[in-house]
Amino acid sequence: MTANRNLKRRVRARAAKTGESYTSALRHFRPTPSGEDMPETLKLAVAQSTVHRDPSDPALLRASGAEVRSLLRQAAAAGARLVHFTEGALCFPSKEIMSELGPDEIGPSDWTKADWKVLQEELDSIAELSGELGVWTVLPSIHQLPDARPHNSMYVVSDQGKVVARYDERTMSTTKITWMYTPGKDPVTFDVDGFRFGLALGLDVLFPELFTEYDRLGVDGVLVSYSTAGVTHHEHIAVQARGTAVNNTCWISLAVPANPDGGLQSGVIDPRGAWAIHAPADGTPAVVTTDVLHEDVTQIGREFRQRTRERVNS
Repeated sequence: MTANRNLKRRVRARAAKTGESYTSALRHFRPTPSGEDMPETLKLAVAQSTVHRDPSDPALLRASGAEVRSLLRQAAAAGARLVHFTEGALCFPSKEIMSELGPDEIGPSDWTKADWKVLQEELDSIAELSGELGVWTVLPSIHQLPDARPHNSMYVVSDQGKVVARYDERTMSTTKITWMYTPGKDPVTFDVDGFRFGLALGLDVLFPELFTEYDRLGVDGVLVSYSTAGVTHHEHIAVQARGTAVNNTCWISLAVPANPDGGLQSGVIDPRGAWAIHAPADGTPAVVTTDVLHEDVTQIGREFRQRTRERVNS
């Protein structure tokens, strides 16, 4: 996004002028509380929810919206400030259903099949509830474009009930890029109570360079939404997410569907690669919470990596 490009340019300009590392210079541009008002923890909730695959069926779209709102209320009751949902939380469109040649042959997606009106109504209703509950919500959904295939996106809804940012999946499967979506281009970060989060969607989790980029942008954690709808045995994704947390000494929230055959559970991984919390393994729709901490190890690790990169690249 333009805001992120402008931020990078300003940080690099300061670093060049002062001789600071990129990470040190970034602190001067990061809007965080100071002094004794700086929060030490943030209660993060991650959901695993039912994922439907037909965006042409308004009843299924409304069922998804209703479940999201129910889980959002549960998270708020547990004291969460930020609630994170899986890829396809409102709908994860099936390539067979969307194919203009389908369902027996995969071809270009016919997006006129999607009930965009109901999708927007459900997004608006969830945003309104976020404002009523006073919680931030990260909700993946498809984002309509006027003259192109849609984005596969994550909406960031503030505790005031406003959509304040949107991340579009960048690294797509062959099917997604060939037949279904327009890829995104930029990282996206947002701040809640002095904590900075990045966003990753779908196959983004397999590309370490995206998380290195977020490391350089000074995030405390990355919210990863990944769908296992229609697939089995994706245990390796959890391994990848844990390694990413360790390699970047950051928190990773992994939100996946309520699919017991997918081999994954929603959960939160700490900067040392250990599960802080995870949802039931039986695939039950649920929301779980944990406290994300400001940890010295995160800043120490980031500064070490920056110094080492500067030395290697000098």
